[in-house]
Amino acid sequence: MTAEADRDTVAEVLTALADPTRRRILDALAAHGEATATVLAGELPVSRQAIVKHLAVLDRAGLVAAHRAGREARYAVRPARLSVTARWMDRVAADWDSRLSAIKRLAEDATDAGAASASDAEAASHTEAASDTEAPDRS
Repeated sequence: MTAEADRDTVAEVLTALADPTRRRILDALAAHGEATATVLAGELPVSRQAIVKHLAVLDRAGLVAAHRAGREARYAVRPARLSVTARWMDRVAADWDSRLSAIKRLAEDATDAGAASASDAEAASHTEAASDTEAPDRS
């Protein structure tokens, strides 16, 4: 799959998964292995017609597949596009981890430099104070 196709897949999957009802449908399908819209409607607080519409969105995103068993359409999860999306999320997380590590190093370096400057300034003020007390009074 090309990088552009991966981006399109990720966009379609994230759009489909943005709805909590569709996520619950996927969870139910994963638990059952496969199920009909009627079975899913019996488990979720939405109508069968709403389930069918949500399943159509999941199907267009490539997250579920339907097959006919007599008069019924049975749906099952298709994990391939979820895997593509999970790999993309891993890459994004790794990029953020790298950026946050760089920020942490900069902050630690700034803190170390600030501490060194503070101790240099403190040492200089002690040296100055000591030389003021040791200097003879020439008034």
